[in-house]
Amino acid sequence: MAEPWTFAGAPPSLGGGAAGAVSLIEGSSFCISSAAGDIDARSPHGLFFRDTRVISRLELRLNGVSPETLATTVTAPFAASFAARGRPRPGHADATVMVFRRRWVGRGLREDIEIRNLGVEPAYCQVELAVDADFADLFEVKEGRAGDAGGHTRAEDDGGLVFEHRRGESTRGVRVRFTTPGVLTADGARWEAIIPAHGTWSLGVGVSVCLDGQEIAPRFVPGEPVERAAPGERLARWRAGAPTVESDYRHLAAVVASGVEDLGALRMFDPEFPERTVVAAGAPWFMTLFGRDSLITAWMALLADPDLALGVLHTLARFQGTDVDPRTEEEPGRILHEMRFGEAASLSLGGGSIYYGTADATPLFVILLGELRRWGLAAEAVDALLPHAQAAMAWIEHFGDRDGDGYVEYQRTSDRGLANQGWKDSWDGIQFADGTLPRGPIALAEVQGYTYSASLAWSYFLAERGEHDEATRWRTRAAELKRRFDEDFWLDDKQCFAVALDGDKRPVDTVASNQGHCLWTGLVAPEKAAAVARALLSPEMFSGWGIRTMSSASAGYNPIGYHTGTVWPHDNAIVVAGLIRYGFTSEAHSVIAAVLDAAVAKGNRLPELFSGLDRADFASVVPYPTSCSPQAWAAASPLAFVRSLLRLDPWVPHGKVWLAPDLLPGMDRLTVSNIPLAGGRVTISVDDGNVKVDGLPAGIELVTEPREPLTRQ
Repeated sequence: MAEPWTFAGAPPSLGGGAAGAVSLIEGSSFCISSAAGDIDARSPHGLFFRDTRVISRLELRLNGVSPETLATTVTAPFAASFAARGRPRPGHADATVMVFRRRWVGRGLREDIEIRNLGVEPAYCQVELAVDADFADLFEVKEGRAGDAGGHTRAEDDGGLVFEHRRGESTRGVRVRFTTPGVLTADGARWEAIIPAHGTWSLGVGVSVCLDGQEIAPRFVPGEPVERAAPGERLARWRAGAPTVESDYRHLAAVVASGVEDLGALRMFDPEFPERTVVAAGAPWFMTLFGRDSLITAWMALLADPDLALGVLHTLARFQGTDVDPRTEEEPGRILHEMRFGEAASLSLGGGSIYYGTADATPLFVILLGELRRWGLAAEAVDALLPHAQAAMAWIEHFGDRDGDGYVEYQRTSDRGLANQGWKDSWDGIQFADGTLPRGPIALAEVQGYTYSASLAWSYFLAERGEHDEATRWRTRAAELKRRFDEDFWLDDKQCFAVALDGDKRPVDTVASNQGHCLWTGLVAPEKAAAVARALLSPEMFSGWGIRTMSSASAGYNPIGYHTGTVWPHDNAIVVAGLIRYGFTSEAHSVIAAVLDAAVAKGNRLPELFSGLDRADFASVVPYPTSCSPQAWAAASPLAFVRSLLRLDPWVPHGKVWLAPDLLPGMDRLTVSNIPLAGGRVTISVDDGNVKVDGLPAGIELVTEPREPLTRQ
């Protein structure tokens, strides 16, 4: 069987709109249900814990039929309420019975069911709850293979139900308890009640998970105060510490707030190191740690929470490669691509299986560490991580450069690995303009940019330690990489950079968004930057809702292809940072405004990606049917936009902070409060061109002009 990360098909659509799915998440637990609250085994629904579907069916029936759904409200990332009514009696237009379901998810599930009789006479109600568990692996559900794993046992215990499944040496179980005794049936449980006029009947359902005989205490238990549960307290602390944005630009504050809320929901905590926060890539299919995603997300979220960056760096350092293993593509110094928990996982992050096949996470690790230093944050923690940065740079030099030509390339070591190992990691994510696929090893444009930036960041760390000769060597390597990139990747006929070099060192000539990442890292020669900006904002690349991953002029272009023409918010946020760096503010503003419009069209939340269809052809945002939402780096993108608008560039070790706001057309006011900087919290206010900074630590010079782009490092 192929490994989870090699799956090339599309996950099942969860649907959209009022009848779509409801996703609740808390750590590595999440629940997907219908808008009615039901979990249907025939759909990609379920209660999932540690990548296993522990509840595959949870369906409520009232007097033999499904109640009629009236409203669904997500009250917190981990909680929702569902309102419905019983079916009217024959000859009556209105029902007299209402049903309320209140659900909380966290290392299990709690559901409070309340039935109200609004009538003037007692009402007979038969309540049925169908419950089942199939213990399917997350990817069995995602790939439509659920049910292949074999059977499981079902037993009755103290008025509740216990399901258990064994695979190899691993045992998974789930216990379902009811606060009101009922009659256990073949498919769940049944209750009969006579509810007085204007009276209520209630039922509490508690679901807890067992791993290898150990019952995991759920976060929410029927009958206990919800507000005292750990998820609620953590979310309250996150909200209190998050930055606030105020602006006269319509919807900006709401889009940022939505993204910050999603980031808080996607945080994960390792029980072995509870002070370390990491972020899951996205719900529902990627509720686990990804190296690249977490590093880019943490970089974007520095405006909100440096602890997230520290947790990501510490956790990735903990699992940094030490051996050479072709099966997992582990190599000394390499930063992991993905960690999956699967059947044999324990509660700790270390219980999962790790896959290392990515070319970009390793230099991104060093970039994020350098950025923490530039912001003047957590100096001792950064120092403690420098040996891991050194190992990462050694990987870049000795393993990442597979043929000694100075470029970092990738080529999988077995057919169980990813064929493409950059952020566009689908099977057809990298292709020539005529649609043919390149032969490896492949050197991606953006990976060279990350390597360039990491080399400069590492040279500064070396200079701090007094290792000036080694610092000079890495700066020289960076300069040579920049010179050669300009020669080898440039497409003179298209006036832009190739997306990659193939195994024969031929430029892969598709016009793509990857070159915008090279602007962000400073790899692009200044005389080429204007041409790159024009290419990115050309009609073939800019849809009106954002920059596409691939030009519409390419043979392989598909506006609803995962990496072949869709629009990704995080990709656009990185391109915007690059445009700002080189002084192309009007182009950056066009992109920011377009993506913000897309967010507003999606209820102020940015999904993982959406269609690249042209705005002039279709005047609404067409969703990508299996897009994750919430998704980490999409959620962090509005924060990156705000930083770009502020043109905020700290370099605290040198005693300077560059701040030269350039706001969107029609935007006169912007205030960002609670920004972590140099160990304090800063508030930046812009009002009709006047800039005010409160809380800047003593000894830091405020430079109110843009920083020269090529000295940004």
